[in-house]
Amino acid sequence: MASSDNPLEQQLLAALRRLPSPRRYLIAYSGGLDSTVLLHALARQAGALTAPLAAVHIHHGLQAPADQWLDHCLAQCAALAIPCQALRVIVARDSGEGLEASARRARYQAIAGVMAPGDMLLTAHHQDDQAETLLLQLLRGSGVAGVAAMAPDKSFALGWHARPLLDIARTRLQAYAEAIHLTWIDDPSNFDTSLARNHLRQRVMPLLHERNPAVAATLSRSARHFAEALELLEELAGIDLPAAHGSRAGTLSVRALLSLSPARQRNLLRHWIRTAGLLLPDSRQLQRICDEVLPAAPDGMPLVQWRGAEVRRYRDCLYVMVPLLPVPAGVVSWDLSAVLRLPGGLGTLTTHQSEGEGLALERLPGRRIEVGWRKGGELCRPAGRHETHELKKLLQEQGISPWERERLPLLFVEGQLAQVGNLWRCEPYAAKPGETGIVVDWLPPAIENRSQNNDN
Repeated sequence: MASSDNPLEQQLLAALRRLPSPRRYLIAYSGGLDSTVLLHALARQAGALTAPLAAVHIHHGLQAPADQWLDHCLAQCAALAIPCQALRVIVARDSGEGLEASARRARYQAIAGVMAPGDMLLTAHHQDDQAETLLLQLLRGSGVAGVAAMAPDKSFALGWHARPLLDIARTRLQAYAEAIHLTWIDDPSNFDTSLARNHLRQRVMPLLHERNPAVAATLSRSARHFAEALELLEELAGIDLPAAHGSRAGTLSVRALLSLSPARQRNLLRHWIRTAGLLLPDSRQLQRICDEVLPAAPDGMPLVQWRGAEVRRYRDCLYVMVPLLPVPAGVVSWDLSAVLRLPGGLGTLTTHQSEGEGLALERLPGRRIEVGWRKGGELCRPAGRHETHELKKLLQEQGISPWERERLPLLFVEGQLAQVGNLWRCEPYAAKPGETGIVVDWLPPAIENRSQNNDN
């Protein structure tokens, strides 16, 4: 399609030129006004782009005419010779985060799943969306990260996510659509003022606009200032982090945290939790970490939880993780012949045969073992040592936290402890030089999940 000198299209191109050059532009196309303008404007400027265009439409199934919307989007893309992939998602209605948030999460997860390395997702968020987001975050009492609102671009999935219309007012998008006679879908849920954003858009923003016609541009400018402040806070956290690393990977040193001012403590904690990929705690929960967890006794094992995450302490190390699942009861019988997926999401056990290492094959009656978890009182003489010790003492010496100890798989042969996770093999079951052994490896859940993610 031939390009034009339309000011909106030129502003859109300028925004894209400030970004990395992708393998493909992937337009999130709902069929609404905003994404319709983005789709057509880019189609009209396709010759000036450095990468081909494609579109993705998410079928949420939340509205009766969703099938008709899908047909409309496919037809529009076909007319523009833009390939369009339709993805159906199931939106959780009982997630506790609200229907809008659940739909957004499902939408982005689905899109991430079809992005190839180097793709750039383009969404049609505009200046009014940015202003509304800022106000919503202020009304929620959000911190700097919240009121920084939506970033113009960021890493996403295997590529990037950009919002090239973020400096353009919705009135300009509508004027553009009407001028070239575009057709789009009006989702009736956008007029449901029981939803916070719609109430703001339909009731509050018009009043603010009466008072200040440039309110959207002004609020968007404030969001940019907050984004700059957030950047500085992230730089400060990057300065503080190296000196605050704990003795265990992924942990923070409590002693180092306590040497910082309260504001820098909270800033570093937010950065640490965010980079762990977990939802940030609210200000009350964050203050509990500072007031209850940091000053607790080294063996006090304090705990602060919020949705999808928890912070624990052991000795000088502060840990952040997804909430731990209960420790399984009983034992699991295993014949060592296949991968064993442990109950309770506690990882997997794999085996391979080797000479002079692992568990001595001749001391495994019927090549069967039992897998269980600590009950207390277990004894082990680690291979190569001369004395038998309580397992609890061995784990303490190793600096293993109490919650990790409870979840270590223990391998028993006829009721006797033979192996502790990947830490020790106990005498007399450890294979000696020249003996055939079965090496049992434990893949903990964090490593298991990381391995699966790398395969996708």
